[in-house]
Amino acid sequence: MNTIVEGFRGFARYLGGVMGADAYQKYLEHHAASGHRAPPMTEREFWRDRTDRQDSNPQGRCC
Repeated sequence: MNTIVEGFRGFARYLGGVMGADAYQKYLEHHAASGHRAPPMTEREFWRDRTDRQDSNPQGRCC
């Protein structure tokens, strides 16, 4: 049973990565690793910025 649960969690992490759900976590890791002095954006600010940039600079995407 534990193997099935772990398999499902792994698949959920994979699917989240494909869909971009982990983008904020990756942003925080990058922000910490690159030594920025300013505090990172809040999660709300991050998603708003990302959406605004996608809207102003559309690229090939499915939706």
